[in-house]
Amino acid sequence: RMGPEGPNTVVDDQLRVHGLAGLRVADASIFPTMPSGNTNAPAIMVGEKASDLILETHA
Repeated sequence: RMGPEGPNTVVDDQLRVHGLAGLRVADASIFPTMPSGNTNAPAIMVGEKASDLILETHA
């Protein structure tokens, strides 16, 4: 689940795992609530966003 550091969240808004350096999560497990429809398109969007964030970090 994504959110500010707290007991119910695992990743921040940059998809970085709280408390670990160099690890990001880029799948449907970060959704705060599951979409009512197919998760394919939202999961692809998360992957695309993750690739943008990683490229920005290492540019």
